[in-house]
Amino acid sequence: MSSGTYVQSVVDALCQLSSHDVLTGLPNRRSFSQAMDRELDRVARSGDVALLLMVDIDHFKHVNDTYGHLAGDDVLRQVALRLLDCVRPMDTVARYGGEEFAVVLPNCSYTYGEMVAERIRHSIEDNPLFLKNGQQLSLTVSVGGAYAPQWIRSEAAIWTERADRQLYRAKREGRNRVCLEETIDTVVSAEEKELLFGGLNLGMYEARPSAQDGNGQTIHS
Repeated sequence: MSSGTYVQSVVDALCQLSSHDVLTGLPNRRSFSQAMDRELDRVARSGDVALLLMVDIDHFKHVNDTYGHLAGDDVLRQVALRLLDCVRPMDTVARYGGEEFAVVLPNCSYTYGEMVAERIRHSIEDNPLFLKNGQQLSLTVSVGGAYAPQWIRSEAAIWTERADRQLYRAKREGRNRVCLEETIDTVVSAEEKELLFGGLNLGMYEARPSAQDGNGQTIHS
């Protein structure tokens, strides 16, 4: 191997480490945030529909406490593979942190988005995971989802917060369920409205100083 080839291989390895989760091989949170930014920019320009799913393993602490952290690592790797099997090549699956995963689905209709979310949930519920000692483990996941606002240049943090709210709702309602925003029209936040309208010159609509004429009548300039 030439010195140039070796240096390039080291650079490639470092790039892989900086953008991917070592345990699962999925994009990490930093890399996923960049993917979200790209998708939000595309949605703002094209008006296409995109869905963000947050997937959390239910009662994962019990797995670590009962079977150990190495078993927990096995579970995370297997869940990551299940998620990849449930989505299209164009979709992005990432390990968001701990036992939480995230998925961005571009060009995703409302019907398809719900179908994928349920497919993910069933892929975990209906098929036990296997530990290295041969023991089977039955788990479930909760899924929350939010659609990116069309024609608006939103932010990844706002999109994530919406999906997280739906995930928390799924947890509150008993876990092992999917909760998606019903529509995107009713959930445009104040921050996103500011992003959309904040740059417009609204000074022409502001109240202007008034004066009075000689007869005491108010004159608006």
